[in-house]
Amino acid sequence: MTENKISKQMLGAIIAPGIMSFCGVVVETAMNVAFPDLIQQFHISVSTVQWMTTIYLLIVAMVVPLSAILKRTFRNRPLFLTANLAFMIGLLIDMIAPAFWMLLLGRVIQGIGTGIALPLMFNIILEQVPKAKVGLMMGVGCLITGIAPAVGPTYGGIVNSFLNWRWIFVFLLPILLFSLAIGMKDIRQIKPTKRAQFDIRSVLMIFITFISLVYGFSNMGKVGTSDQANIACVSPIILGIFVLATVIDRSMKINDPIIHLRILKNKAFLGHLSGFFSLQFLTLGLSFVLPNYIQMVNGGNSLSAGLLIFPGASICAVLAPFGGRIMDQFGARKPILLGNILCLIAMMLFVALGTHLSDWMIATFYSIFMICIGISFGNIMTSGISYLKVTNHADGNAVFTTLQQLSGAMGTSVVSAIINHAQLIGGASKVALTVKGSESAFIVMTFIVMIGCLPLYKVVGGKVK
Repeated sequence: MTENKISKQMLGAIIAPGIMSFCGVVVETAMNVAFPDLIQQFHISVSTVQWMTTIYLLIVAMVVPLSAILKRTFRNRPLFLTANLAFMIGLLIDMIAPAFWMLLLGRVIQGIGTGIALPLMFNIILEQVPKAKVGLMMGVGCLITGIAPAVGPTYGGIVNSFLNWRWIFVFLLPILLFSLAIGMKDIRQIKPTKRAQFDIRSVLMIFITFISLVYGFSNMGKVGTSDQANIACVSPIILGIFVLATVIDRSMKINDPIIHLRILKNKAFLGHLSGFFSLQFLTLGLSFVLPNYIQMVNGGNSLSAGLLIFPGASICAVLAPFGGRIMDQFGARKPILLGNILCLIAMMLFVALGTHLSDWMIATFYSIFMICIGISFGNIMTSGISYLKVTNHADGNAVFTTLQQLSGAMGTSVVSAIINHAQLIGGASKVALTVKGSESAFIVMTFIVMIGCLPLYKVVGGKVK
């Protein structure tokens, strides 16, 4: 039927902000392989260079929760233009940055752009795509952003091996210009905007929440080294949880909150959030541990590490729209549960063989995991939001995309802390200690995905409502 067709204009409106979101995550993971060069060039420590990732995740996590009220207040095209220009300005700053603080400034500005663009893409899908095609297009949207953590190390390894780290930013500029041209031509406004009350108190509390949580998790790698390090990790996390509870309570009481967090009372929506969190935790956790295992244990380099992860990313790219189509036709339960089963198989293989993983084992097991991401990750988000009223779809999208950033930061921080703790124990070679730490990380990630997907298994149902 004609009303179920997706026009070229609609596809362009989805792809344009999707490309921006893709570039944001690609830079985040691509720069990981360049950290040794940054440490040497700017004479900084390992803990300092990690702020390249931490500050970006922090800004994205702070901006994304505002997406619901931004959508209600501003038109789609000006939002997209602001996001795109901000990201390009950030790239230009990082291309020429003579000092590390300028690199961080560029990442902050890029984080603002990504924080606006990522929920904008999903809002356009939920608002403008025919209902029968929502699963397919959510799969396309998750394809664009979901494979970025795997593509990033490959891209960064190739560029850094043949040129230098600054070219990681240079090559993204023409892609962003292409995105800008498509977006300004194809993005449309369907629903009218309205003046919304901007609750400054809630905004400040949201900022405090994510500054505290991201800072606390970023310090997990230092836990156990001193009492001061323990306090620097635990205290911000406790503060963040307390302020988050205050934000949720305030959202329940005022008439026009930044995000309508009453949706968290919906048990089906909450169950989907749990599964979504655990899979994103694993995605970023594995994107940290596997390249390090390949280089530090198996003796590879940044290029080989990236190339070994790339097949899994390619499989995910092919399967993401296919998984969405399965949900459109047969409901959410089949692709989501099949994905969860494959995820558990992959993690159990990592745990069972974690002490002697060869390169081909890593590539194979990671590909199995990425099949899970391809057929289930986007469907979890689509299915979860379908349990909400249409008027709350933007709020549900904001919650999912915010949780995506937070769980990614937690995944990287927790895994790096586990490996770092194993290395600090000593008593063996660094290679042996890295293997031990990686094995422990695989066990923890397996436990998290089992706990996280249990509520999802109980609530995921048939066709999207």
